[in-house]
Amino acid sequence: MTNIDDLTVGSIVAQDWNAAAVFEKYNIDFCCNGGTKLSQACAAANIDQFLILDEIAALPKQTDDSEPEYNLWELGRLAEYIENKHHRYATNVMPLLLAYLNKICLMHGQRHPELLKIRDLFREMAHELVVHMKKEEFMIFPFIKRMTESHRQKINIPLPTYGSVKNPISIMMNDHEAEGAKLREIVSLSNNYTPPQDACNTYRLSYSMLQKFEQDLHKHIHLENNILFPKALELEKKLVDLMNRG
Repeated sequence: MTNIDDLTVGSIVAQDWNAAAVFEKYNIDFCCNGGTKLSQACAAANIDQFLILDEIAALPKQTDDSEPEYNLWELGRLAEYIENKHHRYATNVMPLLLAYLNKICLMHGQRHPELLKIRDLFREMAHELVVHMKKEEFMIFPFIKRMTESHRQKINIPLPTYGSVKNPISIMMNDHEAEGAKLREIVSLSNNYTPPQDACNTYRLSYSMLQKFEQDLHKHIHLENNILFPKALELEKKLVDLMNRG
């Protein structure tokens, strides 16, 4: 059994995705800062860690319709899932959401100048995410899939040109932190996605879409930072050990 002092926020959510709702409730970052120990995260949020654990324990048990146990998935399958679900979602939503933000900036920007900053932050984030996701799809994910197959067949594979998979993973995690910071600023500027009284339907829709985008990106980053990437590093170590023994 894991010692409570060793529990991290990310490892808890990796074991049970439903726990994410509890951390969201108390504004505890489980994705970009998932490596933070529970005790430290709770101390920073001025929350009793045992209250958090009690609320997580009280969550409904998983049923057949619950979230999959991503932590038990083969890594190649998880990488493919992230690409097909979260990458495709972001790719499809970002241009539409940016168009809506441009529209409401024209209509409401003079009375609500924070919209201009929100639009600029999102535009910058969308551009960076496009590049980021392509790096994952063409560099990291294919190698993780090859490692998964190599481990299954107990055969060696040549190391990629970038050396250890730790190198691009470190870059991707830094990207995640940068995008997380932009989202936190958007949350603050939008008053937690609360539209003003004079907001039109497009204004309200934009805030709703931004909130859903944030939720999806949180899960996207969690699956990579707290499950896929750590397990890929473990798998690479096993394969290197196998090569050394051979």
